[in-house]
Amino acid sequence: MAAGSAIQIPTRLPLLLTHESVLLPGSTMRTSVDSPRNMQLVRSRLLKGTSLRSTIIGVIPNTSDPTSDCDDLPNLHRIGTAALAVQVVGSNWPKPHYTLLVTGLCRFQILQLLKEKPYPVAEVQQLDRLEQFTNGHKSEEELGELSEQFYKYAVQLVEMLDMSVPAVAKLRRLLDNLPREALPDILTSIIRTTNQEKLQILDAVRLEERFKMTIPLLVRQIEGLKLLQKTRKSKQDDDKRVVAIRPNRRISHGSITEDEEEEEDHDDVVMLEKKIRTSSMSEQALKVCLKEIKRLKKMPQSMPEYALTRNYLELMVELPWNKSTKDRLEIRAARIVLDNDHYAMEKLKKRVLEYLAVRQLKNNLKGPILCFVGPPGVGKTSVGRSIAKTLGREFHRIALGGVCDQSDIRGHRRTYVGSMPGRIINGLKTVGVNNPVFLLDEVDKLAKSLQGDPAAALLEVLDPEQNHSFTDHYLNVAFDLSQVLFIATANTTATIPPALLDRMEVIQVPGYTQEEKIEIAHRHLIPKQLEQHGLTPQQIQIPQVTTLGIITRYTREAGVRALDRKLGAICRAVAVKVAEGQHKEAKPDRAEVGEGEDCKEHVTEDAKPESISDTADLALPPEMPILIDFHALKDILGPPMYDMEVSERLNQPGVAIGLAWTPLGGEIMFVEASRMDGEGQLTLTGQLGDVMKESAHLAISWLRSNAKRYQLTNASGSFDLLDNTDIHLHFPAGAVTKDGPSAGVTIVTCLASLFSGRLVCSDVAMTGEITLRGLVLPVGGIKDKVLAAHRAGLKRIIIPQRNEKDLEEIAGHVRQELTFVLAACLDQVLNAAFDGGFAAKARLEQLNSKL
Repeated sequence: MAAGSAIQIPTRLPLLLTHESVLLPGSTMRTSVDSPRNMQLVRSRLLKGTSLRSTIIGVIPNTSDPTSDCDDLPNLHRIGTAALAVQVVGSNWPKPHYTLLVTGLCRFQILQLLKEKPYPVAEVQQLDRLEQFTNGHKSEEELGELSEQFYKYAVQLVEMLDMSVPAVAKLRRLLDNLPREALPDILTSIIRTTNQEKLQILDAVRLEERFKMTIPLLVRQIEGLKLLQKTRKSKQDDDKRVVAIRPNRRISHGSITEDEEEEEDHDDVVMLEKKIRTSSMSEQALKVCLKEIKRLKKMPQSMPEYALTRNYLELMVELPWNKSTKDRLEIRAARIVLDNDHYAMEKLKKRVLEYLAVRQLKNNLKGPILCFVGPPGVGKTSVGRSIAKTLGREFHRIALGGVCDQSDIRGHRRTYVGSMPGRIINGLKTVGVNNPVFLLDEVDKLAKSLQGDPAAALLEVLDPEQNHSFTDHYLNVAFDLSQVLFIATANTTATIPPALLDRMEVIQVPGYTQEEKIEIAHRHLIPKQLEQHGLTPQQIQIPQVTTLGIITRYTREAGVRALDRKLGAICRAVAVKVAEGQHKEAKPDRAEVGEGEDCKEHVTEDAKPESISDTADLALPPEMPILIDFHALKDILGPPMYDMEVSERLNQPGVAIGLAWTPLGGEIMFVEASRMDGEGQLTLTGQLGDVMKESAHLAISWLRSNAKRYQLTNASGSFDLLDNTDIHLHFPAGAVTKDGPSAGVTIVTCLASLFSGRLVCSDVAMTGEITLRGLVLPVGGIKDKVLAAHRAGLKRIIIPQRNEKDLEEIAGHVRQELTFVLAACLDQVLNAAFDGGFAAKARLEQLNSKL
């Protein structure tokens, strides 16, 4: 075997045990290494070795490496392949392993196993010659007709393929340049063969035997090609790219794609290209897609970018570039739908009808950008769904609460792992049309982070002058959003960036009055709860008086969510009674099946304790329909949660009622004050903001400057209110942050009551900002504040005179039940807050001496 030009492998080789693949001389293979002995071989031999000999290992096929070091080695396959480790890549996911890229050199035979741990090492004997390729045609005469026959079939197979494919052209050059004795191993590793057939070729040590075993494999592949070409003449050129040729480099652990799968995948690529050409996407998008589809055809399926590119093209095809729904523009029908779905909300309904009217006159109207601002539970989200139903459009809701990454809006660039489009493009893909109604829910709760500001990303989406060419980072082409009707919802505009708020048309959605809540309950909430609990109006009746009791005694909110939950609790309690009544009626029927007096006596004895238990529960009478009254409310919902405690809390000086606005609606706010001996300090508690603290200092300064005028003194009778006196102002509900200028008049009234010793009227609430000169300035949220006072049972409200215009937004029946005092200065506020007024002492004219 030895020759002058022959290359010898080491006589001792470390062994790499593989099970799912066979490495033949001249071929290249990727294999995953995760077993203990194989991992130790890589660490100790390949990673720490410094010479060329350390990179040569023996690959033993058809042998599994034990999962534990303590297990004995299985019987090793007799013939292996000496291989050169070209590349080692390590990874810790999903578990520690290495991926080896090895190239087969020659066959060897195991003579003796020298050691098993930490990795197997064996004494081997080289079976193939490793000669230089310069004298590649030396053995041509020796092989004779067998070599020529093999070469003829190999050339025939390659010529049936598409020579424009780089792998095919390279294979054709190898047939002419490599020695004939190396071709059987190389072609066997390329064509479609099983591991068992490769193992037989590996075991064929004699070259003649190897040729004889490889020729039938070539013939079988050629016949398969001919049969496939006959059945698919129309796609003959495309089929040549993929049939019979497989990549030289394969991963032994993982999914190995078969030819049939490759054919199906190629058909999918052709169909994808056809869909791209027939789609109605823009010219720029079509140009990008055709460029990507060309790259996809030339790309091996094993590349990670193959799946990314294909997903991108499939998304581009699925997007509704020019697909839209036809709007229903009948204004009368739209008004009926809106009135049936929602009670009140006149501003919203008016704006939708205006859009429909303009849409009738102009077909290419851009979609408006609306923003519904109001407390929770008033129906902002549901009215957006009703608008889509009215227009006949698709509806899609995007929850923005807590979103802190701009990629949620714009998408990720495709260079990132796990990239995907933003929520806008995903929503368009979901609805399948380019003119849906998009509800951007909770737009006031967007957050910032290191990943960018999503509110800034929304600037392009919600700008009618820019969103006709919205560019998602994932698509990287412009998409037209001008036909989308965007509706944003928010509880407050304070946390919305000014630039974003400027792009939206803000429509205020105030809280409901008690009368509106009663109508909503009987029109929508009660029928919905009856249907959800399987009840009928013949089984339960809830009068309007009971509904009013639930609203005033068990809920205190601007919306109707808590009311809906209370009605659900009532329906559940009634469902229990109805089910128990049906159970009692069924028992006598079963007793009638028996015969004799014993059965009758048994039934009557069983019925006695049930009737006793029934009489014990008098809250819900067993007769149908079950009427829900105040006694039933107390038994089902418990004692009332809210009482009319206004008159009780104003039974001493130093207490006044103010009105505050919150994102949840208006609220009444008590202000309490007390004084004690001290050093003239003012203490403020109740988690107050800076503006409210300044209002308190303004109030005490104005009262000190006007103490003589109103005859206000401290405990020692001095007009200096802070002389040896400390004042403590407290705002209850200390866990809630409070801020704003509207508590100024309330603080003045509270302190005036404290120093004068007079009680503030128990049915008076007030709001307004003050100045150092005693003027009352206008404030916001008047409607919500008035509704809160109305819910609390107050009768008289003091508001700034310049807020008179805001009273027009309040319902007429609410204005009739309340008395409004319009105050321009603090004198008018104090006169209205106390019984009999709060008259100031007339100033005496001073006589100036001229002597």
